[in-house]
Amino acid sequence: MIQEPTSSESAAESDFEPEATRRDAGAAESSRANRGWWDRNADEYQVEHGTFLGDDRFVWGPEGLDEVEAELLGAPEDLKDRRVLEIGAGAAQCSRWLAAQGARPVALDISHRQLQHALRIGGSFPLVCADAGALPFADASFDLACSAYGALPFVAEPVRVLTEVRRVLRPGGRFVFSVTHPIRWAFPDEPGPEGLSVAASYFDRTPYVEQDEQGRAVYVEHHRTIGDRVRDIAASGFRLVDLVEPEWPAWNTSEWGGWSPLRGNLIPGTAIFVCVRD
Repeated sequence: MIQEPTSSESAAESDFEPEATRRDAGAAESSRANRGWWDRNADEYQVEHGTFLGDDRFVWGPEGLDEVEAELLGAPEDLKDRRVLEIGAGAAQCSRWLAAQGARPVALDISHRQLQHALRIGGSFPLVCADAGALPFADASFDLACSAYGALPFVAEPVRVLTEVRRVLRPGGRFVFSVTHPIRWAFPDEPGPEGLSVAASYFDRTPYVEQDEQGRAVYVEHHRTIGDRVRDIAASGFRLVDLVEPEWPAWNTSEWGGWSPLRGNLIPGTAIFVCVRD
């Protein structure tokens, strides 16, 4: 049961500065590290990005591409009564927007603290704390699934997640997910000019890991090339029908980590994969 956060329930602050490195990190280590990281940092994340994300918007990434305009899940009027699974929901902003269109969303996240923020904001849809690699739902129980920067950048076995999503979708169901554009892994994660020079091999799949003094991972991201993502989608039984690379809009003057107008006008920052379960 998800409980509403109180002022005394702030996430525990670490007393160390994690070491950033590139090294192997398996499925169990990645899951454990990222569950802990999001539980510790959910409060700060919602304070820093909550205004941009809104309480009930469906934003695909830092560029600000909105599902109202993109219609990657379909026309808003076609979402009514559709059962939709949001994976890596965070505070469930996307699910809240889907509910407003008449859909029946379920918001899933690995982080209990993120879902506490979803409860704080409110909504009548279910909140589920679970790992995306082991979805606690029956086969063919959803019409659509979506994930805006949720789960897939952080898992060591993306085909396992994709296979699980396909399992819970009905035939003809669509899964749309966004991730950091793979080309960004070749550049420093900096919003200014220093982030415009290639600093690493695009083909180096070694995970990015932040670890504590004992060498235990406290945060993990996994790199897949565009080709890897396409092969993962095919291996899981999905059919890729579109790949969207949002351009940086003139209205967006925000910086978000390594995303900025400077970089966004030169290189893509987000890749959105639109997949269908035949």
